[in-house]
Amino acid sequence: MSTRVGIGYDVHPFQEGRKLFLGGVEFDYPKGLQGHSDADVLIHAIADSILGAIGESDIGHHFPNTDERWRGVSSLVFLREIRAILDKRGAKLENIDATLISEAPKIGPRLAEMKAKVGEALGLSNDRVGIKATTNEKLGFLGRGEGIAAMAVASVTVKD
Repeated sequence: MSTRVGIGYDVHPFQEGRKLFLGGVEFDYPKGLQGHSDADVLIHAIADSILGAIGESDIGHHFPNTDERWRGVSSLVFLREIRAILDKRGAKLENIDATLISEAPKIGPRLAEMKAKVGEALGLSNDRVGIKATTNEKLGFLGRGEGIAAMAVASVTVKD
């Protein structure tokens, strides 16, 4: 057995007329994120970190935006599918740690909900799911409130 680590990063611009989902939780916010699925930037970064840890291609390969079955789908479905990939390989997800980067909306009050939803989709207890939030200190496109970014790290134990 060996432990592997993967990293993930994702960013989406805001778009009028869409709902905002972060960590599987819907936020009351006037704009959502642009994307083919629900554009949950946090889950997309987490998904890429897990896939990277097991040497798989990224989220776009597994859930392409050219496939209509993924249009508008909850990104929690992606995490459940990735968990099935781990199970097939006999791999065990040890933990994930992720950070959202956004000026708004306020993320802190919803962190526990996000941890619970992500943990449930991945089969992890809350103490194995780290989700934090920070701002970009008003710098760059994130600081101007044009979108949201997320980064994540996953630790996975695999059979050698």
